[in-house]
Amino acid sequence: MDQQLQVFVTVAELKNFSRAAEKLHMTQPAVSQYIRSLEITMGSKLLERSNKFVRLNQAGEMVYYHAKEILGLYTKMHDLMDDLINQASGSISIGASYTFGEYVLPHVIKRVHQHYPLIQPTITIGNTFKIANLVLSHQIDVGIVEGAFHDKHLVIEPFAEDLMYIVAAPNHGLARKSISELEKETWIVREQGSGTREVTEKMFQSIGIAPKEKLEFGSTQIIKESIAAGLGISLLSYWAIREESARGSLSVMDVNLLPIKREFSIVLRSPFQTKALNVFLSLLREFRSKSPQEFE
Repeated sequence: MDQQLQVFVTVAELKNFSRAAEKLHMTQPAVSQYIRSLEITMGSKLLERSNKFVRLNQAGEMVYYHAKEILGLYTKMHDLMDDLINQASGSISIGASYTFGEYVLPHVIKRVHQHYPLIQPTITIGNTFKIANLVLSHQIDVGIVEGAFHDKHLVIEPFAEDLMYIVAAPNHGLARKSISELEKETWIVREQGSGTREVTEKMFQSIGIAPKEKLEFGSTQIIKESIAAGLGISLLSYWAIREESARGSLSVMDVNLLPIKREFSIVLRSPFQTKALNVFLSLLREFRSKSPQEFE
């Protein structure tokens, strides 16, 4: 069954039988046979096929979702058994929200690679909501999320503090503005489900403003570029703006309100961890509030 599911997932993701066969080092007829066998087992057609496309139907979407979870658990089981007799090695799937994933995680991965070269990490970046759901469905081994996140089905461990600042273009005159004047500004915010968006909305409530002009972008990098271009202002993590602030391409507002503090948290589902995952978690906890230079 695990081979059928692996073939099915590969076809579903590549949307092509011949490319799936190439990736799996199989013949195309063999791939087709695995799909037919799975459809017989499931009692339903799972893929819509034509000369131009291969795509999941409604039944296929359901099987694909659970197949990813089953294959993730199957891989984890093999890794745990392998750990009983071998050193830390193998794959770990890591998910991280944008701020940590894009600006901090690469430094942690570098250290993993330096000291444990047999560990093979794969990285998924998304907002806090997406990463938590991937952990819940066993599609990734560990998540790192931002802000106050709660879920009774997950083990959540705050492990590092993050500081957030209001930033603008250098010629914006932000430093001369009062808190009340911030309501008139154009705010560039992250999408719903983002930890940064959650902190931004809480800040609006705490200082009693309700900005009418908001632009919603799904990437911190795009937000920074937009700020530098003079499109608006935003609340961003120290980690996201430290280089731009140091060279003067972004300006930080200096008021008693700031910085706003939040936490980065480790998110886990399973109580069983491979040696590779334990190694990663140990290095992650060492990070705490160090700078990348101190960490390396």
